Parts: sequence; structure tokens; C-alpha cells
Amino acid sequence: MVEAKQRTWRNAWRLARPYWSSEDKAWAWGLLAAVVVLNFLSVAIIVLLNQWRKAIFDALQHYDEAEFLWQLGVYAVLSLLSITFFVYQTYLGQMLQIRWRRWLTRQYLNAWLDERAYYRLQVSDTGTDNPDQRIADDLDRFTKHTIALTIGTTGFLNAGITVVSFLAILWSISGPLTIPLGAWGDFTLPAYMVWVALIYALGGTWLTFKIGRPLVRLNFDQQRFEADFRFSLVRLRENTESIALYGGESRELGNFTERFTNVVGNFWSIMKRVKILGWYTRTYDQLAVIFPFIVAAPMYFGKKMEIGGLMQTAGAFFELQVALSYLIKNYTEIAEWQSVVERLHGFDRRVREIAAAARAPQQIEVRTGGEGIEVTDLELDLPDGSALLRDVGFSVPAGEALLIAGPTGTGKSTLLRAIAGIWPYGRGRIRLGSGTCLFLPQRPYLPLGTLRHAVLYPREDLAVPTAKIAAVLREVGLPELIEELDSAENWAHRLSLGEQQRLAFARVLLTQPTLVFLDEASSALDEACEALLYRLLRAAPWRPTIVSIGHRSTLRAFHDSVLDLGAMCKRRGNLSVVT
Repeated sequence: MVEAKQRTWRNAWRLARPYWSSEDKAWAWGLLAAVVVLNFLSVAIIVLLNQWRKAIFDALQHYDEAEFLWQLGVYAVLSLLSITFFVYQTYLGQMLQIRWRRWLTRQYLNAWLDERAYYRLQVSDTGTDNPDQRIADDLDRFTKHTIALTIGTTGFLNAGITVVSFLAILWSISGPLTIPLGAWGDFTLPAYMVWVALIYALGGTWLTFKIGRPLVRLNFDQQRFEADFRFSLVRLRENTESIALYGGESRELGNFTERFTNVVGNFWSIMKRVKILGWYTRTYDQLAVIFPFIVAAPMYFGKKMEIGGLMQTAGAFFELQVALSYLIKNYTEIAEWQSVVERLHGFDRRVREIAAAARAPQQIEVRTGGEGIEVTDLELDLPDGSALLRDVGFSVPAGEALLIAGPTGTGKSTLLRAIAGIWPYGRGRIRLGSGTCLFLPQRPYLPLGTLRHAVLYPREDLAVPTAKIAAVLREVGLPELIEELDSAENWAHRLSLGEQQRLAFARVLLTQPTLVFLDEASSALDEACEALLYRLLRAAPWRPTIVSIGHRSTLRAFHDSVLDLGAMCKRRGNLSVVT
């Protein structure tokens, strides 16, 4: 257990440390210093209120009306200061939290997108679940809980300052306790209330850990189950038409029910554990109210302190045991924080491993230079290491087009991904001609935003004349969309697959890439429309080099050569390029 705790703290430090030396460090340290100062001032007010408690009760005991009124004024000033310090401590702590979260989110998004880590996680990883949730939710929880548990109004720093302050107060006002031991004489315990408070709080903390330890794993699992359930709902929203056409509502309901059953079942486990912990912590809190009066009663009834001293002692004891009970009060939040740290650390470690692997010398060497495309001694594997393709070699001269053909499952799309430089599993050499390349999958990606954003994706420069975009849309057969270029809709749902594929060809004509890869990019179009779009590509003035996958025999007329993967599967020899 100790080793696990140490590992959690090390992982939390690795996650937190970069921000404090980042370009935002001036704000970070400035806000931290301000919140720390406010912590000290807040505890100072609590100490003064403890002294005020003695003064006002003594005034009441002695029927001193003037002193009583004066102490009411003192209380008003102290209360105003306490409220001010609390408000600004919370406000500045939240400012630090959102700046920290903003910086972390940028770093994690860059790492997720760098070296196409998002793609490799999707292709090969089963252990790093729901990366979107880790970035969107876990980073928020990490910053919020870290600040709340350390420098927040009830955080570790506040508790530490309170312990030191009230230990000194309680030591000064708590007299000795003499315990008769018969033949062994008497034993005198100095400042006995300090020791009673320490034993009470530390014993309670130890028992809290014993009871609440399972909450760490339960919270970890709950976040995963919640993310899985939310993802299944998003999947339905993204595929509404297909599910409706299949009439798959019952299957989807079964999937939702299964995933939500995991959410409910794990939450029941959390409820049961929290219930047990609640019985203990509430009992502990209730006893803490009366416990200092019981402990201080011998001194009061022995007439060694007045009512003001009794109230000050009880107040100091209460503040001390609350501060010492920091872990008891925050155990649920600590358990959730630990689970968040483990999830973020796992994601961060995996993304870094992928980035390091991508920057290392690759077994599939992809380089740029010259013209056209050349593939030499290429062997492709599946993510589990099993063989997919062997001895692939061919070249495509600049400005020419190659069609990759073959039955389903022979590795056509995987070969295209390797040529495009996104498939890391295998060995061989690939040379791509200088210039830009554009990949057209069977189902084009349409980003959120306006239609103008969608048709110009992925280019960041949107300063393309509307007249030019309109002319291209007419060429690909989408003139009705010209008036909606600046309309923001969910275009992936609004447009049919055939319209989306024509829009993807419009991207090529506007981007004018040197290399174009088409993976069944015209499968939803009729042969006449497919022929029109391929003629536009082949007749384009910049003469792109084209590699495409398709099953229709009519496509061969628009390509200079054919790579037949079906023949390779039969011969298990070198691939042949048929011109």
C-alpha cells in the first residue's frame, strides 16, 4: 500500500511539474503565492476569533455590557476580513485552476495529435480507453482536486497552518493532567488536551483509511464505465441513419443497457462503501462536538478556568482536531484524485511511448524527394504482429495513376495507409514525391463548422475566393450547395455519402496536392459521376500522382497501371504491376 501511495505521488508530480516551469510560470507562481498568503491570513483570523470567543464569554460571565458591545464590534471586523479572505482565496484558486487546466489541455491535445498518436491508439491500444474523456474531464478533475486538496480553503496547507497555530494555543491554555497510578505514584501529563486531540484525530484517520481504501479503485472504474456509456450514445448519434435503416434499435438498447448496468453496478458498490464510511465519519464528527467539553470538564469544575477559557479551549480543540482530520474530511476527494492521477499518467505515458517510437528509426522507411512514388521490399503486418502482405514493390511515375485491386481482405487499404505514411507495422522502403499529399477515405471526414470549412479541410488558410469554390462545386456536381457555404450545420449528417464523396473531390481540386490517395473514394457514386470526377483529376493542370483502390472494372480506364493483390494471394510471390 505504501508503495502504491508513493507511486501515485510520483505520478502526480510528473503531471504537475511542467506547468510550473512553463511560459505561464509567472502567473502560476504569482497566483500560488497570493493563495498561500490568504491561507495564512485566514488562519490568523481563526486564531483571533478563538481569542475573541474567550473575551466575549468572559464578558457575559462578568455582566460587562461595555466589553460585550466592544467584542461585537471586534467580531464584525474579523468576520468582514474572514469573508474577504475566503472569497479571494476561492477566486484566485479558481483562476489558477483554469489557467493550469488550459495549459495542460493544450499540451495533451498537442501530444495526442503529434505523430498521429490518436491514430495509433485507435489501431493498437486496448488499455488506454476513452482518450477524449481523459482530456476533457480528467484534466479538469486533476487541477480542481489538486488545488482544493493542497491550497484550497480546506486544503492541506490550511490544515497544516491551523495545526501549528492551535497546537501552540492549546498547549498554552491546557493544563497538566495528573493520573494516580497507585503504588507507582502519580503520572502528570503536560498539556494533556494536546495529546488527547492528537490521539483522537490520528486514530480516526487511520480507521478512515482502512474503511475507505476500496474507493480508489471503485472511482477509477466508475469514470471508465461512465465514459464507455457516453461513447455508445455518441456512436448512435453519429450513425442514426444506418441504425434506422437496419432497424437496430433493440440491439442498440441492449448495448446501452449492458454498459449502463456496469455504471449502476459499480455505483452501488461506491454507495455501499460510502455508506460505511459515512457512518464512521458522521459519528466521528458528532463526537468531536462534545468531546472537548468532556476532556476540559475536569479543569472547569475544578475551578481552574472560567467559562471563557472553557469555550476558548473547546474551540481550539475543535479547530485542531478538524485540521488533524484533514484526511478524514477529504478522503472521498482524495480517492477520486488518485484514480484521476492513474488515468492521466497511463494516458500520458502511452502517448509519450508512441511519440518516441514514431521518432525512432522506422522499419517502414518513408522519405520524400524526387517525383512520383516508389515502393521497395515492403512487408506489412497487423498490429498483433501477424503477416498481412509480403514482397511488395512497384513505382508510379509522376503524373500517372495506379489502381490497387483485389478481393476484400487482401490488405488494399492497409497498403494505401502504409504508402500514405500512417501504418507503422512492417518493414520496407517508400519514397514519396516532394509536395503535398491528400488522402480520400471511403467516408470523408467533415469537420464541425461551416460548409466552407468542410470543403477547404484540412487547409488552415480559408482565404480562397468564393467564386473559385463555387466553380469547383459546380464541376463536381454540387451547385446547390454554393448558397450554403457559410452555413454551420452537421454536414456529415446533412449530406448523403455520395454528396460527401463529391465534396472530397472538390477538396482535391481546391488543394491541388502533388499526391492523391483514394480509398474507395467514389464507391457511393454511379459510374457516370465517378468517371466525371476521375476525368477532372486526370486532366488537372498540376498533374497529380494518383494511387486509388476500387472494385469497379470501369476504373481501370482512368489508371495507367494496376496492382493486383488477388494475384499475390494466389502466388505468394512478388506483386505484379499490370500496365
